[in-house]
Amino acid sequence: MSMDLTTAGLRLGLVEFNWTFVFQLINTLILYLILKKFLFAPVTKFMQNRENEIKSQIQNAKEMENSAMTLKESYEAKLTHAEEEGKEIVKKHTQRAENRAFEIVKAAESDIESMKLNAHRELERERVKAVNELKDQISQLTIMAASKVVEKDLNEADHKELINKFISEVGESQWQN
Repeated sequence: MSMDLTTAGLRLGLVEFNWTFVFQLINTLILYLILKKFLFAPVTKFMQNRENEIKSQIQNAKEMENSAMTLKESYEAKLTHAEEEGKEIVKKHTQRAENRAFEIVKAAESDIESMKLNAHRELERERVKAVNELKDQISQLTIMAASKVVEKDLNEADHKELINKFISEVGESQWQN
């Protein structure tokens, strides 16, 4: 198997340099340029656009996350403020109710004192009235007793009888009133 240089071409290791190899190399270069022009450029452009779109979406997501965190902090602050405001309103109404209860108790105490004073006055009037009536009755009884004594000159037995009669009449007149 002897080879001739003209038919086999130049052989270096595994690759043989001949015209077929040169044409294949030129075809590969042309194919690469065509693919670069019609395939690699659009694919690279598509990939670049897709990369930019993804970066933009990531940036938008970060901005939305920041906005959401800001809103969350704002709502938490408002919620805390609302809780404090609610506590303040409850405290204010509780204080108002306590003040009203205190006023009601004071008014009731004042009314009780007024009623006690009126009751004492009424009792005093009734006592004075009773004393006056008693004085009138005693006066009448004394006049009756004196008229009985004057009517009769009495001895001791008559005197005792007159006293007993007077006591019985006084008892009857007191029970009638």
